Amino acid sequence: MAASMTRGTRAPPRPGDLSGEGTQGLPDPSPEPKQLPELIRMKRDGGRLSEADIRGFVAAVVNGSAQGTQIGAMLMAIRLRGMDLEETSVLTQALAQSGQQLEWPEAWRQQLVDKHSTGGVGDKVSLVLAPALAACGCKVPMISGRGLGHTGGTLDKLESIPGFNVIQSPEQMQVLLEQAGCCIVGQSEQLVPADGILYAARDVTATVDSLPLITASILSKKVVEGLSALVIDVKFGGAAVFPNQEQARELARTLVGVGADLGLRVAAALTAMDKPLGRCVGNALEVEEALLCMDGAGPSDLRDLVTRLGGALLWLSGHAASQAQGAARVAAALDDGSALGRFELMLAAQGVDPSLARALCCGSPAQRRQLLPRAREQEELLAPADGTVELVRALPLAQVLHELGAGRSRAGEPLRLGVGAELLVDVGQKLSRGTPWLRVHRDGPPLSGLQRRALQDALVLSDRAPFTAPSPFAELVLPPQQ
Repeated sequence: MAASMTRGTRAPPRPGDLSGEGTQGLPDPSPEPKQLPELIRMKRDGGRLSEADIRGFVAAVVNGSAQGTQIGAMLMAIRLRGMDLEETSVLTQALAQSGQQLEWPEAWRQQLVDKHSTGGVGDKVSLVLAPALAACGCKVPMISGRGLGHTGGTLDKLESIPGFNVIQSPEQMQVLLEQAGCCIVGQSEQLVPADGILYAARDVTATVDSLPLITASILSKKVVEGLSALVIDVKFGGAAVFPNQEQARELARTLVGVGADLGLRVAAALTAMDKPLGRCVGNALEVEEALLCMDGAGPSDLRDLVTRLGGALLWLSGHAASQAQGAARVAAALDDGSALGRFELMLAAQGVDPSLARALCCGSPAQRRQLLPRAREQEELLAPADGTVELVRALPLAQVLHELGAGRSRAGEPLRLGVGAELLVDVGQKLSRGTPWLRVHRDGPPLSGLQRRALQDALVLSDRAPFTAPSPFAELVLPPQQ
């Protein structure tokens, strides 16, 4: 897959102060606020909501005057009728202003960066990238989420480390950034509460895939962080929200455009999510693989994505003269142990016993496995025929692991943190019949016949010669020229 680069076409960004003043192209606020049924009707019929309309809706969501049915109806109207860039910008601002704003020392202004992913299988990039960026002189106040459905959550992965605490106040976040340079925390009730309500409603109203709602949800949480630059990993493919690159590009351009409208430098990377990222899927197993990457080793696709995304961020924030130079700095942080050192500091600062943090970061892979949750049983699957590994489909693999307890179907559902799978082969590799290709870590009974068939169907073999697998990185959508 050839990497290409697309540049946004919007006008240069204006300084963003979140006040909402000076937003171009929106109608003047109405002196008389409209009632929610009227707002829903307007959007249902394809109308354009004013700034006052949007802010009135968000206020009603937060103060509880909007009924659940009304929230669902508005979300569906937005999903079906869409929002233009200006409407989406105002919605993002209104969500961001619904709670507390994070405030940092003035000296940090150009250091503050973050990364967000739309979700994938085996995606442990955040665990590696946050400490690597901290080692490069950045401050990374990463607000992450939990897994829902077949995609894994960064917070769940970190909570497989005994003692790790994702609940941190804004004041505690500042201390963490002073001590470690990075933190990875959950979204608190004080930060963007309106988004928390809408996010939960979207999940049960079939409106998860709405471009303006996705954009406002992602960027509102990042706007309150007061960032200098943000990179968003927009996944496409069989195990992603968007099945093809064209749809993912549309979201990427919207994110970059709205970010520019709010004065935030946003770049969006389009990355393939047909096969798992790396070789491990499952909470504790992915922590092990992230540590391996911070040893300067590990799967090449994971390292490639970490260095590319990090390089773009260092360049956007002025810490590197080019993306290539930034990527080289991130790679050096992985190879010289400085990223691992920052990860150890973050673990200890977020509640992990310092001796455990040290053992995890300094131990061998075998020693690390003894320190993290482990499944009770392992079961290997054998290749059904000779051939070259063309693909390992991520979605059926994730769905079976979800059934085994690695994922959740409802918010708050407990996880089996040791459950997961290890790929024993690489895409492009020659494979002989009867060779183990997958190791499943399970707590329960042996895999059912249905589960084994689903997993075996995930392995796609061909008769072509062995090849080098392409990078998952496909394209980078950049903000307008400064």
